[in-house]
Amino acid sequence: MISLADVEAAGRRLDGVAHRTPVVTSRTLDSRAGARVYLKAENLQRGGAFKFRGAYNKISSLDEAERARGVAAFSSGNHAQAVALAASLLRTTAVILMPEDAPAAKLEATRGYGAEVVTYDRWTQDRETLGHALAEERGLILVPPYDDPVVMAGQGTAALELLEEVPDLDVLVAPVSGGGLVAGCATAGKGLRPELRVYGVEPAAGDDTRLSLAEGRRVEIPVPRTIADGLQVTAPGKLTFEVNRRLLSGIETVTDDELVAAMAFLFDRCKLVVEPSGAAAVAALLVGKLDVAGLRVGAILSGGNVGVARFRELTAASA
Repeated sequence: MISLADVEAAGRRLDGVAHRTPVVTSRTLDSRAGARVYLKAENLQRGGAFKFRGAYNKISSLDEAERARGVAAFSSGNHAQAVALAASLLRTTAVILMPEDAPAAKLEATRGYGAEVVTYDRWTQDRETLGHALAEERGLILVPPYDDPVVMAGQGTAALELLEEVPDLDVLVAPVSGGGLVAGCATAGKGLRPELRVYGVEPAAGDDTRLSLAEGRRVEIPVPRTIADGLQVTAPGKLTFEVNRRLLSGIETVTDDELVAAMAFLFDRCKLVVEPSGAAAVAALLVGKLDVAGLRVGAILSGGNVGVARFRELTAASA
């Protein structure tokens, strides 16, 4: 479990290193959602996603000897880039396990930050097993993508900053993959404002956290077939699930078409480039999945790592 104090400590560690991303508003979005919406633009974070917060918090917390060994991670892209960038800033090395079909922009960026990339087949191989084996074989420190208290605390600093700017939020909405972002944000949000309601949003094809919360235990599903490559996990994390079952008010789901519509809306109306995973919270608001009429709502835009060709391909039908 993590506490507000853990998130605040992460905030101090990240101060002056992570971008304090802007909070963006849109009267058109307010009208569509029937609420006052505040978008935390983590698509403008270093590395293009909120993941930098957790990765830097974790690696910077290692002692000198641990950091000298180098770090390893497994990721579909955003955590990969975050670990690669954080490792570079902290003068250590990184080896990243990534799926063969990860978006080209994410593969190129990870290598561009100086990491070694090892690929695997996400449809037939288990990344967690491979990642742990890779770290052990090379003597590296594993930096988990979400199931780690220090990583979760780092992710929660996004909500910490949002609530410093908009302290009277009624609702907070965030995308859900393994659950680290929403767990960290719920910890920070409810620690500062106990009456805050926190919701997660998953792809309809990848609703492992929704199913798990409904059954009261972690449920595993097949690898989701969704354009939201950052949300393609098969089960919530062990630690994140325990936090989220205590703190979340619920989980909603959105379709791939709804994700694309949200991407197009954010580009047209807010001039923000957001990847499918990063648009999940706004997608839920645009289609009325949450009853937020008359409320003040914070929404995390979790990432913007989508190449121009892929962005054009996805949004062509919305043009």
